[in-house]
Amino acid sequence: MISFNKKRASGFTIVELLIVIVVIGILAALVIVTYSGIQQKARDTERKTDLGGLYQKLEEYQADNAKYPTPGNLNDSDWVTANMKGLDVELQKDPKGTYADDDYMASSPAANVYSYEATPANCDNGAGGDCTGYTLTATLEAGGTFVKNSAL
Repeated sequence: MISFNKKRASGFTIVELLIVIVVIGILAALVIVTYSGIQQKARDTERKTDLGGLYQKLEEYQADNAKYPTPGNLNDSDWVTANMKGLDVELQKDPKGTYADDDYMASSPAANVYSYEATPANCDNGAGGDCTGYTLTATLEAGGTFVKNSAL
């Protein structure tokens, strides 16, 4: 008996391989976009938590001293160690910030750094008057800012 069926070579065609590669590429792109969004949300959550911790320590300081620290005080690691018992310095650092020195807190809101603005303006807890309030600000990666104000 004569067989007319030719044995086909096994394997994939170039078209099949290209389709698989395109599908894998699309899936990889989706995973990368989703992952970066999750990381962004996690850093924004960390920023909110950090400002909440700073808020607590600043209110404790005010309860003990009847005034809030000056911006210069919060950027002085020796002053922070002596006066803000238990304040973790990491609470003063933005998750994406890079710091060459101890100036963790900016004087006005900016990306990748927390800001601390004492009120009234130019208060120095001395001849210039006591600091009676403050505004803590973090710029969020998802857009906008997160603000904590003094309780008074």
